[in-house]
Amino acid sequence: MSQQIAMELTDRYSARNYNPLPVVLSKGYGVWVEDADGKKYMDMLACYSAVNQGHCHPAIKAAMLEQLDLLTLTSRAFHNDKMGFFVQKLCELSGFDKALPMNTGAEAVETGIKAVRKWGYKVKGVPADKAEIIVCADNFHGRTTTIVGFSTEPSYRDGFGPFAPGFKVIPYGDIDALAAAFNENTVAFLVEPIQGEAGIIVPPTGFLKQARALCDKWNALLFLDEIQSGLGRTGKMFCFEHEGIRPDCLTVGKALSGGFYPVSAFLASSEVMAVFEPGQHGSTFGGNPLGSAVACAALDVLVDEDLVAKAETLGAYLMEQLRAIPSPHIDFVRGKGLFIGVVIKDSSGPARPFCERLMELGVLAKETHNQVIRLAPPLVITKEEIDWALERIRQVLVD
Repeated sequence: MSQQIAMELTDRYSARNYNPLPVVLSKGYGVWVEDADGKKYMDMLACYSAVNQGHCHPAIKAAMLEQLDLLTLTSRAFHNDKMGFFVQKLCELSGFDKALPMNTGAEAVETGIKAVRKWGYKVKGVPADKAEIIVCADNFHGRTTTIVGFSTEPSYRDGFGPFAPGFKVIPYGDIDALAAAFNENTVAFLVEPIQGEAGIIVPPTGFLKQARALCDKWNALLFLDEIQSGLGRTGKMFCFEHEGIRPDCLTVGKALSGGFYPVSAFLASSEVMAVFEPGQHGSTFGGNPLGSAVACAALDVLVDEDLVAKAETLGAYLMEQLRAIPSPHIDFVRGKGLFIGVVIKDSSGPARPFCERLMELGVLAKETHNQVIRLAPPLVITKEEIDWALERIRQVLVD
């Protein structure tokens, strides 16, 4: 099938809820993908961190193929022989007591919202229906109506109300605003340690540590969303490790399956997870044997191939090289590990035309929040491959 026909069919039969670059991908391996005509591209987006382990990693593929011949789905009406190993591996890697498997990142966040609210009522003693969760401006935690209800992006909210109450929005990284937002009904502070969709925004050094202290002071839970920033992306297994703190709750997803199958999880202490009783929360596919087998293999790849250290070393190199580009278009470069945003000056126009030119040269990146080029390749990328991409990035940004 030609690329043109594929795009026409998508436009004809699918909702126009995305604005993709005009390329139709049909193959992937490592950091490389191919379009329907056989042209090769370097993937510098990694499916928004879902393929940290690279496209079609052979070890994850082997685990999936093996499980496909055995058992794919049982529902949680019964036990299966894979979920226990998955949640054990995830808890031991993250240091949390319990994990509740779900499928998508938004489901994991919704699970966490239910958990922290119920903890507030059952453990902290917040009056019924008075629980408050503090969130940040420019957040991105998913697409459900609850979640977009506390988004500050107008296009995410337009036409989808009425929205659920109980959320208080503060400026991201503003510790004074955070301190002022707490009260006796605050049950949690939900925050991304680095905001991905907002344009790879890194908070001031010490912000998470101060947030941890405020949560302790007010007997509230620190709830981190690491669906994009976790599992090696920033040069640590989890981004919160950069500040030497631990959250009370954590959501992970995307790279939890290496891009093979939707797997996510909400992680917390035994005390928080104990608020759930049988029948009060669930998912037909959450914790299924196929997803569990895939997730186990995906986690093993991160550890066995030392991808976290690669992200730290190669991320620092890529950031240094990007900052050295003598470009009239670059305002500044920010990020951590292989989670990098190149901010384009307003005077140079939006970031999308730069992404389109990169695509023509064989580099796939995507604009975010109009002025930012997101560069977040699979963590299996090599220095030689980064240099190949840099040659083309320089060509686009220097002209």
